[in-house]
Amino acid sequence: MAIHIGIDLGTSGCRAIAVNHKREVLAQNSVSLPPSEREHAGWSVQDPDDWWLATIEVMGQLISKLSTETVETITVDGTSSTLLLSDRYGNPLTAALMYDDQRAVAAADRISQRAPISSGAHGPSSSLAKLLWLLENNSDIDKSSGLLALHQADWISNRLGGVFGQSDENNALKMGYDPIKRNWPQWMDSLVLPSDILPAVSPPGTRYATLNSQLAVEWGIPKNQRDSIHIHTGTTDSIAATIAAGINKTGDAVTSLGTTTALKILSPIPIFSPQDGVYSHRLGESWLVSGASSAGSGILLDYFSRKKIDELSQLIEPDIPTGLDYYPLSTAGERFPISDPNLQPRLTPRPDDDKLFFQGIIEGLTAIEKQGYLKMHKLGAPFPNRIVTAGGGADNQKWQIIRQQQIGVPVSTATQTEAAYGAAILPALRL
Repeated sequence: MAIHIGIDLGTSGCRAIAVNHKREVLAQNSVSLPPSEREHAGWSVQDPDDWWLATIEVMGQLISKLSTETVETITVDGTSSTLLLSDRYGNPLTAALMYDDQRAVAAADRISQRAPISSGAHGPSSSLAKLLWLLENNSDIDKSSGLLALHQADWISNRLGGVFGQSDENNALKMGYDPIKRNWPQWMDSLVLPSDILPAVSPPGTRYATLNSQLAVEWGIPKNQRDSIHIHTGTTDSIAATIAAGINKTGDAVTSLGTTTALKILSPIPIFSPQDGVYSHRLGESWLVSGASSAGSGILLDYFSRKKIDELSQLIEPDIPTGLDYYPLSTAGERFPISDPNLQPRLTPRPDDDKLFFQGIIEGLTAIEKQGYLKMHKLGAPFPNRIVTAGGGADNQKWQIIRQQQIGVPVSTATQTEAAYGAAILPALRL
């Protein structure tokens, strides 16, 4: 029985999931990662070797549970715009700047003077801004074996296959890659990057190598199976989670109700409007149009314990709106559907009844979700025909009723939410 493995590198852990050709989960395993180092405000760093050790451990344990099956594909997803420099042989030359590292402000200014407004490379958290910062602040590294700029998923995937300098169109977006023309654009020439530092880019799920033979031996894979285990280009963690949720038709949407409220909808055309907080990734021959509000269900923990949240969730009355017009931000500043770095939270008046306050926050988050999909639709994306829900708020059934009433489309809970599952099935989308 051929099986497919997905590996998800997150901020705090590494997870691997194995599925069969019917996309049924056969086994899964996870290990934790050390937290990011935050020496100064806005800094966020991890050691790539920690990722590799976690990958080796999680894969060794997973494969030991699959002794009667044949592994056919391995695909990796990782946090978007997390970047390191390595040499041509994959040896790390720098620590990895994580997705939330914000120190590359000056580099972002350089990019903004050159990149078109539609580019995904804008902002200090982009992987291109991180690349410029790493080059400017590591001038003493040994360049004799060449330089490669690799995202988290790239580096792990490349080590598994022993072939370095390979990336995918989703991870490469924030390094400046043009997903429409499918190339590195000419405006990047003015940055005068070192020769061949940018990776080769393929569609997510593209086969490009076979599993490193030493790893195959270490994991006890029979000799007659080793050449049939293929490494495929991966994707970002959020897109892998979206794939796991099971959307497949134009107008299918995924809302992730977590610390933020992230919206994604499958569209026949791309939408790039950074000033509105909207961008697009390729997904097969379609596009995944995305936006994320800074408001999310995490704000509930600012006011209530988890136990209290569970209690109040049972008391929500979807058919009796509170009338409270909240915009429930934890701190000032919003990026989507309103782009305003100074937007203030709106959480008053607060009723004496905790149930009404709790429901008012839920209604406010729902209004933001609806406004987000309307913003995407105004920019040219389809309005959702259905919404699949992931994240911590996905299991709140009464909130789901409120969302279905306000947005006016069917809302359901994703049966699969693990990014590793999405990575595992990604190659099948191209086969």
